[in-house]
Amino acid sequence: MADITNLVEELSKLTVLETADLVKKLEDKWGVTAAAPVAVAAPGAAAAAAPAAEAQTAFDVILATVPADKKIAVIKAVREVKAGLGLAEAKALVEGAPKPILEGAPKTEADAAKKKLEDAGAKVEIK
Repeated sequence: MADITNLVEELSKLTVLETADLVKKLEDKWGVTAAAPVAVAAPGAAAAAAPAAEAQTAFDVILATVPADKKIAVIKAVREVKAGLGLAEAKALVEGAPKPILEGAPKTEADAAKKKLEDAGAKVEIK
């Protein structure tokens, strides 16, 4: 068991290029290939992921960063974007960036919120 632990430690010290060379040598020595199972699985996984990405209808608007000199304008924009939010809550969201502002919003609403927040000076991401 100690030999296996030492082997793991030694392998962990290899660079990426050294690891790739090791894989090639082991494939040659044992007559196997590590790439075949990955190549077979990749098209199926890519095909399954593509429709999910195209069918996305709900988006999250995330406030990434706010410059200090634009903080008040962004707080006002957050209150406009997120209805019913008080001043203290909006301030906490802005100061705690990165934070989600809207979750599960339709594309048009997410785009409008992003534009409004960016116009106020914030950096915004849509996921």
